[in-house]
Amino acid sequence: MDAKISFKQINKLAIPAIIAGIAEPLLSITDTAIVGNLEFNAVEALAAVGIAGSFLSALFWILAQTRSAISAVVSQYLGAKKLDEIASLPAQIIAINVILSIGIYVLTVVFVTAIFKMYNADGLILDYAVSYYKIRAIGLPFTLFTFSVFGVFRGLQNTYYPMLISIIGAVLNVVLDFALVFGIEGLVAPMHIEGAAIASVIAQVVMAILSLILFINKTPFSLKFKFPFNKEIKRLLGLSLNLFVRALALNFALYLANSYATGYGTKYIAAQTIAFQIWMFFAFFMDGYASVGNIVSGRLLGEKNYKKMFLLSKDLVKYTLVISFILGTVCFIFYKPFGTIFTKDVAVLNTFYSIFWIVILMQPINAVAFVYDGVFKGLAKAVTLRNTLIVATFIGFVPTLLIADFFNLKLYAIWIAFTVWMLFRAGILLVLFRKFVN
Repeated sequence: MDAKISFKQINKLAIPAIIAGIAEPLLSITDTAIVGNLEFNAVEALAAVGIAGSFLSALFWILAQTRSAISAVVSQYLGAKKLDEIASLPAQIIAINVILSIGIYVLTVVFVTAIFKMYNADGLILDYAVSYYKIRAIGLPFTLFTFSVFGVFRGLQNTYYPMLISIIGAVLNVVLDFALVFGIEGLVAPMHIEGAAIASVIAQVVMAILSLILFINKTPFSLKFKFPFNKEIKRLLGLSLNLFVRALALNFALYLANSYATGYGTKYIAAQTIAFQIWMFFAFFMDGYASVGNIVSGRLLGEKNYKKMFLLSKDLVKYTLVISFILGTVCFIFYKPFGTIFTKDVAVLNTFYSIFWIVILMQPINAVAFVYDGVFKGLAKAVTLRNTLIVATFIGFVPTLLIADFFNLKLYAIWIAFTVWMLFRAGILLVLFRKFVN
């Protein structure tokens, strides 16, 4: 048996995972860029997409934690060569996921105005955010279905099919964004912010259909739901529940960031929207290598190969750091053009430029945090991940934000708090992983 997983083997999983991983943030970043360049009320529309997009991301992250749980369980059974023992599991958890997401969609649509008022939104920004959300959230069950299927493929050590689905979805979304937001003369009337939401929903539906086809034809599992529940359903739901709590802590930090930014004024939430969309895009970009930890560590745990797991983590950190430095260098070279992609408003651009350097400099910290986050997901150490996020949020992020806000640092306060947050996440997981493998 080889002492370590080769660079070629890692990239065979990582590169398709990178492409697949950026699909959802690419939907949001495309909406942000298109909406930010509207001919009227562009700043308000940009702010609204930022608020609604932040809440949607929160829902996606909370509900999509079963993707990591599915991947961890499937990969462990793959490593132990016992996939037949969980034959009924994917269909059961996918059904639970879709039913739950439909219920959450209905509940949030009913209370959407109150929800966005909690983000300090009012007036035109509130109207736009509500309108955008009511349409865009229709895609929630379809995205959760797609994410669940991606989790199965990851567990089977296959990132190629998720990549294909993600490419098709991303390209379709970009084309539809231009067509529906700005219109096509003589064919489609301009739909403003609603057009961006419709474009995203159509892309999500198409991705779900493609996921269904590939799941049926390219996995050893069936989508036929049947009782009794699989023996692993309890563990998988337990993993998912702990990851839900983790995601709640994570999204509490994001909620505070957007709420404070909205409270500072329209130009601040617009600038925060741009900065956060770039941060998210880079996060999912680097998450490609981190996902190899998620995909492979479960299999190595099933094989009880801890040495290879340790060597894999070192290589993944090294590769992800290289990516973070490349991304950072590109950002510093094209510092000004990055902002003008999203808006031409001078006040918003100046506010964005004032904090963009913090977003760039924290990328190496993110690299370490994301790698070990992925490894612990693969190991099904959901309690560790839950506790880490709780500590990072309530001992790191929240106190830092409150102190920096007291000194009226505004967006600086938010991004300093994010940096401290990521330092906590990276440091805690690094120490705990070293203890686990030694």
